[in-house]
Amino acid sequence: MTVLHLADEGEAADLAAFLSRLLHYDRGAAVRLQAAGTALAVFGRPPSFEVLAIRAVRLAKPYEDGLDVTLDVTVSAGELLETVDETAATAAVPGAVTGPPWAGVLPPRGGWQPEPGLPSPDALRATVGAAVAEFRSRTKELAPEGHNRAELDRIGRDIWSRSIGGTHLPVRAVHAAQSLGFLRPGGEPAQAEVGLFSSGAWLRLRTPYGSVAVRRTERTGLGALGLSVR
Repeated sequence: MTVLHLADEGEAADLAAFLSRLLHYDRGAAVRLQAAGTALAVFGRPPSFEVLAIRAVRLAKPYEDGLDVTLDVTVSAGELLETVDETAATAAVPGAVTGPPWAGVLPPRGGWQPEPGLPSPDALRATVGAAVAEFRSRTKELAPEGHNRAELDRIGRDIWSRSIGGTHLPVRAVHAAQSLGFLRPGGEPAQAEVGLFSSGAWLRLRTPYGSVAVRRTERTGLGALGLSVR
């Protein structure tokens, strides 16, 4: 079994926290791992948000001791979490699993350009808080016969598909970033460290703790991931 040597205990703890949050939303979650050099990228897709979450993890040494070898595999998030040793700052790569469709469609590695119009981190968190409050208020007002999954989904789509500020980024992407620990309270990260970028059909909200990516669709401008094998 391949053992990954992470940069330090903090990297191991952050990886474990990210995997735990993914499993909170999907107990059968899978993650795609890509490692090259001293960087490990962990991709996941929490179904509640319909976004792609990316956590970058620093490695203590180049993968496979710097040989011309890369790691690219889809594994069980739960099995990977079980192997994370925070004290030793290591994680063992479990056996590959049959990946869900999203695992074959990742954002491009390069070509990202800054997008204007992103509000401050405090304003982003306030927007998410207001959206959550609106969802709760509107669902409480439903008559008993109208309190069903279809109506809840309709209200959710109306709220979470709205755009943030002057961008095309949907509110659900910011909600995902906050829920996954990428957009932290208390004034961190600073505005300069949070950015919105685009590359081709993708938008990416990037923070020092991770990124959330969504893919444009022609019909809605930005909607659920329009999957096509890359």
